[in-house]
Amino acid sequence: MKIQTTTIFDTPVLNWFFWMMASGILWLFGWKIEGDVPEEEKKMVMIAAPHTSNWDFFWTLLLALKLRLKVYMMGKKELTEKPLGFLLKWMGLVPVDRSRKGNTVELAVEVFGHADRMVLIIPPSGTRSRVSQWKTGFYHIARGAKVPIGLGYLDYATKKGGMGMLLYPSGDMAADMERIRAFYSGISGKYPDKAFQDEKE
Repeated sequence: MKIQTTTIFDTPVLNWFFWMMASGILWLFGWKIEGDVPEEEKKMVMIAAPHTSNWDFFWTLLLALKLRLKVYMMGKKELTEKPLGFLLKWMGLVPVDRSRKGNTVELAVEVFGHADRMVLIIPPSGTRSRVSQWKTGFYHIARGAKVPIGLGYLDYATKKGGMGMLLYPSGDMAADMERIRAFYSGISGKYPDKAFQDEKE
């Protein structure tokens, strides 16, 4: 499956304009950027966590614009069939046919194969509600596409966001998930009571 290769992040004039806009809004609301993305990493799966509010998408998009990342997100294909569907594709939406169960990982791996540069953002909780266990699709996508996992975050308590370490899947998912869980343990979402809670706690 081919994706929209030219997105909002590739248009020079608009890229500069949106970078300025994102910088201004983040500064105005007191958000600070932490971390950076290594230049040599052209592709990765980026976790977006904690995911507890619709505002997460807004701030995540601004952070991506500020960091000049070429980001993609996956969403139901019906969104791209509406009158403004082309705009969503231009913003990096990868359409998913949810009637075909179990094909999301395979689709994402295929999409990575067609892209020269791509950061696929995935909220592992899969919902804004409280969950006791993250979905592991992001891990399988990263392994299948042979790309690292970037630990992206929004900490509403400190108003800091960005990207932490890069994790290269080792194949030992339990150990890798433990490292990921440890990283996010001190990060607070907009609604902390809805954040991921380890079912073993």
